[in-house]
Amino acid sequence: MVAHEYAHGYVAYLNGDPTAYQLGRLTFNPLKHIDPFMTILFPLMLAIGHGPILGGAKPVPVNPRNYRNFKRADIMVSLAGIVTNLIIAILCTLIIPLLYVIGHFIPASASVVAVFQVMFIYGIMINLVLAAFNLIPIPPLDGSHVFKYILPPAWALTYQRVGRYGIFLILALLFFDRNGQVLGVWFFPADHVTVWLTSSVNRYILPWPFAL
Repeated sequence: MVAHEYAHGYVAYLNGDPTAYQLGRLTFNPLKHIDPFMTILFPLMLAIGHGPILGGAKPVPVNPRNYRNFKRADIMVSLAGIVTNLIIAILCTLIIPLLYVIGHFIPASASVVAVFQVMFIYGIMINLVLAAFNLIPIPPLDGSHVFKYILPPAWALTYQRVGRYGIFLILALLFFDRNGQVLGVWFFPADHVTVWLTSSVNRYILPWPFAL
């Protein structure tokens, strides 16, 4: 999530908006990205409601008035976090075979390496889920900033006004879609890619060293 938000701020900076940089948000320090609601209360509410546990970092502040090309920059900044999550998922996949080589040639490190491999497997899954979740076209999620440009101008204005209720729509979707009839379809590509990536490196997974 930290890399996701950093990417938003960095791409905004490249497009002429220094707001995130000036406010000290262009950093990988996780403490700077903690949001009381999205990082703490929102996951807690979902856990209490026995729903899927999701969370978020504090949104990086941007000032679209500083963009050199508003429409292009708005789309680029919105997709930056999603692209970053996809890149991280790919990097996690590539690191797993490298860890196998280390564990194979240094047997004493095999148990530790196996733990790291599991962490990177979860890294693949989590980053693909984050990318898919942020693509949901409900304001204020990233996908909404792209989807609004597909709509006729009058519809786009109404659609953006929904943003003030967006978090409640997301909560309703998470709580009422218990059987996954909506989200299951939406997350199917992410699940499919997760299986494909993990299967591609399955032969390089070292044995889990701890008894279950």
